[in-house]
Amino acid sequence: MSLHKESAFETEICDHLGSHGWLYTEGDAAHYDRKLALYPPDLIAWVQQAQPDAWETLQRNHGSKAADTLLQRVRQQLDLIGTLDVLRNGVELLGLSKALKLAEFKPALGLNPEILARYQANRLRVVRQVRYSLHNENSIDLVLFLNGLPVATVELKTDNTQSIEDAIWQYKKDRNPKPPGQTPEPLLTFPSGALVHFAVSNREVHMTTRLAGFSTVFLPFNRGSEPGGKNCGAGNPLTDGHRTAYLWEEVWQRESWLEILGRYCIAERNKKKQISRVLFPRYHQLVVTRMLQEAVLAEGPGHKYLVQHSAGSGKTNSIAWTAHFFSELHDANDQKVFDSVLVVSDRNVIDTQLQEALESFERKKGVVASVTSEDGSKSTQLAEALSGDKKVVVCTIQTFPFALQAVRDLAATGGKRFAVIADEAHSSQSGEAATKLKQVLSAAEVTDLEDGGEVSIDDVLAAQMAARAKESGITYVAFTATPKAKTLELFGRRPNPSEPAGDGNLPEPFHVYSMRQAIEEGFILDVLQNYTSYKLAFQLAQQGQAISNEEVERSAALKKLMIWVKLHPHNIAQRVQLIVEHFRQYVWPLLDGKAKAMVVVASRKEAVRWKLAIDKYIKGKGYPLGTLVAFSGEVNDPESGPDGFTEHSQALNPGLKSDIREAFKGEDYQILLVANKFQTGFDQPLLCGMYIDRRLAGL
Repeated sequence: MSLHKESAFETEICDHLGSHGWLYTEGDAAHYDRKLALYPPDLIAWVQQAQPDAWETLQRNHGSKAADTLLQRVRQQLDLIGTLDVLRNGVELLGLSKALKLAEFKPALGLNPEILARYQANRLRVVRQVRYSLHNENSIDLVLFLNGLPVATVELKTDNTQSIEDAIWQYKKDRNPKPPGQTPEPLLTFPSGALVHFAVSNREVHMTTRLAGFSTVFLPFNRGSEPGGKNCGAGNPLTDGHRTAYLWEEVWQRESWLEILGRYCIAERNKKKQISRVLFPRYHQLVVTRMLQEAVLAEGPGHKYLVQHSAGSGKTNSIAWTAHFFSELHDANDQKVFDSVLVVSDRNVIDTQLQEALESFERKKGVVASVTSEDGSKSTQLAEALSGDKKVVVCTIQTFPFALQAVRDLAATGGKRFAVIADEAHSSQSGEAATKLKQVLSAAEVTDLEDGGEVSIDDVLAAQMAARAKESGITYVAFTATPKAKTLELFGRRPNPSEPAGDGNLPEPFHVYSMRQAIEEGFILDVLQNYTSYKLAFQLAQQGQAISNEEVERSAALKKLMIWVKLHPHNIAQRVQLIVEHFRQYVWPLLDGKAKAMVVVASRKEAVRWKLAIDKYIKGKGYPLGTLVAFSGEVNDPESGPDGFTEHSQALNPGLKSDIREAFKGEDYQILLVANKFQTGFDQPLLCGMYIDRRLAGL
């Protein structure tokens, strides 16, 4: 019964694709070459139709062996440089003056007749029940091909009898690309086989770009339970048909699928320039980047877009794709929409990722400029980058006020048009920038700022734009996980723009990937799920006894209460003992003894005193624990020492040579103390515990 229903599911998907621009014929799995992991008829037909001159040359040079020569060469190149590079760059063959294209992707600028003919000649094929293995007769439900090269595999399950977990288990158990003691399976081997592998049921879709037996990691590729809703959860919404029909009706739609293969997939490389990962967009990333392009083309430049994507959403990659697509965006008249794209981020990797992504697409270096405060005059750097041929300019939050002024000047005087994409970066601010900020911050936020605290790029944008009229030459896109009321007011969109804001017509984000969905999909943890208050900790420590109003001996009561009083060295020591011992017993053993923790305190002065106290306690106990402290600026605290303290003071972080984020990644440090820093946008996968000694707000 289950096989019959699964077969009907296969038939429904294949029939849909076959009637929407894909090639599909029952029984065509017989033409698949499992040793080469190719579909030879389509590869030969593509070359014959799209590049007839090259095919004639191959026939003239190799005669009846032309097809075999081509197939073997393609297989060699797949093994050498990977499927994505072969599809993008083609292969070189002896006797041909230029590389032989193996696919044609739509360029950003208008299609000339030759490119259009090759683009339309692309052969997308879906093949059922492909016996792929060199060692057994296992078959994969569906394999998707582009011009004879495998680009995706699919395992289907019907929820009447099985689930998405069964499809994932089948991949992990029976689809090992490197069977023990046997030669690798060409179709499944990374990065020379299929680019992505989908586990699909009627209700859910998961995917991976690298099969590794039981170590394989699948990611959800679902719309969410309430797409676009602020309380959207995992899964897919109820529909009249299959909940996962969007996969074959939308994602695998011919032009969509070719765009994903040609523009979205990115091969990330290690220091040896070897492909370490193929990046395939998650569903919400695919949707928001396409929606942004469509909106800009429909509305023109000069509008604002707020993208509310939770931690764990992959904002860095979403920003990289958006910047790349905006830098190439052309209108219906083939006119470039933006002269340059400015990206504001303090993430160290984003400019590298952008540069690698853009250069991999265009095979051209120097299209991304990074402007920092360390290298010469910021104003000079920005003017040169923004007025030159740089497609994307990346700057930090500190440099952003200079960049925004340069963009405004060029837009006003030179008629240029820019896109400003703001990441959820955080930084301290001073001088004129801090003065402007205080006008849009709450009293508590101003207090944090004056204590050297950090503010988000949302706050900086709000301060810079609060008193400005609409700027027709600048398009703003703000990515944030937790937009403040001021951010929503500036960047949000009212459901009815012609009516004033009010109940039922409040500004909303352009697109939402909710925290609930990120938690339910397993990308972040629900930190409040295991949150323990001091009051509860007190009860636990007193074997369940609650705090009572009954009279007790004065000295005993004072001794208990003083543990929770802030800033007294003795009481900090008591908290330090509680945290260190809890960390050693419950947190450190996690992740095979590699778990880390963060301690959040209320001020920079507390951070200094906590760091000195925690190091003293750890040293006295002889524990092999390393600690770091992070805060902005300099702290003067005569009770802790005669000189001012900074992050690089030997008394606090002895031997610190690199950025604290990088240092904390190493095995030498397990506990990080912070004050007004690293509380959002901090990516540390080994962080398993958080201790908070400050008031929580906004929950």
